[in-house]
Amino acid sequence: MLRKGTALLTAATTALLMTTAGTAVAAVPTTTARTTTVTASPDIEAMIAGMSLDEKIGQMTWTHVYGSSADDTSMAASNQARYGVNTPAEVVEKYNLGGVLYFAWSGNTANPQQVAGLSNGLQQAAVGADGKGIPLAVTIDQEGGLVARIGAPATVLPGNMALGATTDADLARAQGEILGSEMRAMGINVDFAPVLDLNSNPDNPVIGIRSMGEDPALVSKLGVAQIDGMQAHDVGAAAKHFPGHGDTSVDSHYGLPTVTYDRETLNQHLKPFKAAIDGGVDMVMTAHIIVEAIDPDMPGTLSHKVLTGLLRDELGFKGLVTTDALDMAAMAAEWPQEEIAVKAIQAGSDILLNSPDVDASFAGVRAAVESGEITESRLDESVRRILEWKVKRGVFEQPMADPANVDKIVGTAGNLATANLISDRAVTLLRNQDRVLPLAAGSSVLMVGAGSGWPETAGPLLKEQGFTVTADYESGSSPSAAYRARAVAAADDVDAVVFTSYNATANAAQQQMVAALAATGTPVIVIATRNPYDISVFPGADAVLNSYGINRVNFHGAVRAISGAVNPGGKLPVNIPEADGDGVLLALGFGLHYDTATPAAVTFTDRPGKGQDAYTIPAVAGVVYLVDCREVAAGTYRKPEGTVTVTAAPGRGFVFTEGAVTQWSHTFTTGLPKP
Repeated sequence: MLRKGTALLTAATTALLMTTAGTAVAAVPTTTARTTTVTASPDIEAMIAGMSLDEKIGQMTWTHVYGSSADDTSMAASNQARYGVNTPAEVVEKYNLGGVLYFAWSGNTANPQQVAGLSNGLQQAAVGADGKGIPLAVTIDQEGGLVARIGAPATVLPGNMALGATTDADLARAQGEILGSEMRAMGINVDFAPVLDLNSNPDNPVIGIRSMGEDPALVSKLGVAQIDGMQAHDVGAAAKHFPGHGDTSVDSHYGLPTVTYDRETLNQHLKPFKAAIDGGVDMVMTAHIIVEAIDPDMPGTLSHKVLTGLLRDELGFKGLVTTDALDMAAMAAEWPQEEIAVKAIQAGSDILLNSPDVDASFAGVRAAVESGEITESRLDESVRRILEWKVKRGVFEQPMADPANVDKIVGTAGNLATANLISDRAVTLLRNQDRVLPLAAGSSVLMVGAGSGWPETAGPLLKEQGFTVTADYESGSSPSAAYRARAVAAADDVDAVVFTSYNATANAAQQQMVAALAATGTPVIVIATRNPYDISVFPGADAVLNSYGINRVNFHGAVRAISGAVNPGGKLPVNIPEADGDGVLLALGFGLHYDTATPAAVTFTDRPGKGQDAYTIPAVAGVVYLVDCREVAAGTYRKPEGTVTVTAAPGRGFVFTEGAVTQWSHTFTTGLPKP
């Protein structure tokens, strides 16, 4: 551990660390943004001067650890295999790590209180008993939606493409605020988000709904708003994956993608990153892809032309550059870790993220410095940027989470309501033949779908909307012939079928099931739950909605749109090609909505003597008036008796304007007038 130089922590933090139990007893996270003013600003130059070479490499090394607490030995075998020690704290101490990276699969993210405890324990290991060590960057990929390492009771968000469908910068800022406040409350000070890739390739296997869309202006607007929200809570945001992973057809977790477009096209993919840089984003994460327009030989992560020439020199980025995870096959299958570490630093990266062999990375950098291939002053540049960032975001001043505040900040009712609002605003109606939607109140519904589309989550929500639901579920992404046959047989007994699809453009069984259901004549409503292109292979579906995810919060908006509780207003954030790829089926910005109607008031005439009593039903397009549950035509009805209650219901394909009055009641008097 670093022990040279001046004391690095404020008195409050040192006291917090030095309790007899060795655990945090005080902290000051809040639900609102705070501006950090370091009261005892560390002398960064003195710190760097006092570091050994390995300590500098350690500051540039951010990696995951196995375990749910700093001293957890339950995953010691995994820590031993990767790092040669038993506990998360020992990993931090062995390498003098600059940062750690949390994953669910490494045991780090069971629940918010546990995460806060792990964060505090690792910070204690980093700063040491005397409080003079360097606190950690505690990092995570919490994008919201598909990629979120911490689940409920933290706020589960609909995801970036859902956000893109809302086109709303205020909601984007709110999403960033939720991510920033909740992560900081758990002791996390870096969120590797947002994704700024333009998903311009429908066959992209790794980005898809993680993207906010393919329109550079929209992604720029929403991306900057998210960044502002996160960083307002002193959580560093990272724009990723530079210079753009949206037009690839290879997943860099499993191979090395190449994009072949020209510089003019690349410039479109760069626009969100330039907007983020101009907006003050703390970090940029590299992409493990070859961009032929800049460097046809080396992937962006290892390319000096990309990271220094393009990112630093041309776009003017002065913050932290981090690699994407170095254990991904795009890197690990192509070069040894010793070489990857050296090339990444030479290219311009400050952070070596999640090397699968940290010892090899250290050895490679150490040898490169000794041989003069990398100068130690080059390492100093990166370490300086890292330490300056830790000062800027209050990591030195307050590295600890306050366990007493976690439940007050994480997963609040307000945050959950915002997530539901994003879902309501995002749901995108792409087809509505013969005004089949919204379904009439009390309709009977058959709930089926690809198991990967989680129909079992949608079914109960449909019941909550008042529908009578018959459900049949099967696991897997490809519905079996037997399952398809059962659904077809059951379709005759219901008013409508709701089917959840999941990337059906590449799944013949899903296509066959929807076609067979449509052939029954019962209306078929598809909720496309993953990438937004499924409508192109469902010509027989009567209605298609995009939910942009499979979480309960995604179905919240989709199911409410089916019932008419919300009027779908989402707009496609991407172009949808024809099924054969030749031409555009639905253009960027497309989205249907229901016609709206406002019921006019029923009038009652009540005069002495029964003969002149009456009530009048107005004629309003899209409004059906009911008396005793029976539809009544517009007109005046005379000689009513007792209490008359008239209820308005929306006509087929209509919803009522918000706040509309839908019921009127009057009790008529009887008898002759008094003399």
